[in-house]
Amino acid sequence: MPQKLSPKAAKAKAERDLKFAKTPRRRKMKAGNQRRRRNKLKELQEEGLSPAEINAYLKRMDYDHEDRRFEHRSKNRGNDGNGTKSEGKRKYKA
Repeated sequence: MPQKLSPKAAKAKAERDLKFAKTPRRRKMKAGNQRRRRNKLKELQEEGLSPAEINAYLKRMDYDHEDRRFEHRSKNRGNDGNGTKSEGKRKYKA
């Protein structure tokens, strides 16, 4: 559910989010995630899954940098359901 922001606040948030997404660490994580998804695609093709099955699998799965494995996208948000309140000062290595 999107946040209810004024147009000015929404524009400022978009700029902040883009700036954060383009940091060297985030770009490295994004590239690594794309590489892992391509490898997973090849792996699923070799197992003999149909293109529809592969597409459905990749749409619902997301790479978790903390656990270093693919997880359901819904489970890979906010520390596996515990929220982000406890985060800070690098509580885990990603």
